[in-house]
Order: sequence, then C-alpha cells, then structure tokens
Amino acid sequence: MLIVEPGDPHEAKALLEASHALMHALYAPEDNFALSFEGLIAPEVHFFIAREDTDILGTGALVEYENYGEVKSMFTSPRARGKGVAAALLRQLEDHARSLGLPSLKLETGEELDAAMRLYARAGFAQCGAFGDYLPCEYSIFMEKML
Repeated sequence: MLIVEPGDPHEAKALLEASHALMHALYAPEDNFALSFEGLIAPEVHFFIAREDTDILGTGALVEYENYGEVKSMFTSPRARGKGVAAALLRQLEDHARSLGLPSLKLETGEELDAAMRLYARAGFAQCGAFGDYLPCEYSIFMEKML
C-alpha cells in the first residue's frame, strides 16, 4: 500500500541525489533550480515522501510563501513510475497547501520533462509567467493552479 507522509530529506537522500543527477545531466547549472538538502529542511519547506513499507518511492516538497505555495523536489524512483506515486504526492502537496490557506500552487519544471508536464496538466495546472525570484528562461516552464 502506498503511503504519502511528511518525511526527512535525509531519509530520501539516495532518491534526491538521483533527481539532482538527472537535473544536472539535462540542464546547465544556471538553469537548474533544485533545492539543496539544506534548502529542503528550511522552516518554510514541507517535505513529503511516498513509500511502500520502508521503500521510499518518491519525494515532493511544498515551499510556503505569503501568497502561494511552490511545488519542489518532485521525483519518483524509476522502478515506481506509472504506479501513481507522483500523482499521490501532488495531491498531498495540494491538500497541505489548502490546509495552510494558500490560494495557489506554482511550479517551475523543465521543457524536457514531458511526463512531469503531463502530470501537472492532468492535475489542473496551467502555464503562467515566471514568478518569485525566477527569471524567464528558455528551458523553464512555469505553471500555476488556483486552489
């Protein structure tokens, strides 16, 4: 049974390292916006894991800002893809954002991450302009969902 719950980024270190390796393989450092391990334990970051028993299959984080939440660190283990792990994590992040009273969720993803863009579109996200500290970038796709 898949369980999505708050977690410690350190317990998901191998999965997060795999995510960071993929992002570094796809994008130049200046176009890579992944949160570091230190960034994932900041007070405004709510980190979640998806697991079956003790096997961590996916990660996701919600960064809490005053007027929106940002989806970060969404990654599913390659062996768990197609099992609904990412969708379950995204639902948890959305539910958590609602519980915090946030009016919207925003995210930045890469143009080469087709599966991620399809997931976000199915969940009701639509493309938007750059937000927060992001600058428009030819490789970035910015999306938003009103809650």
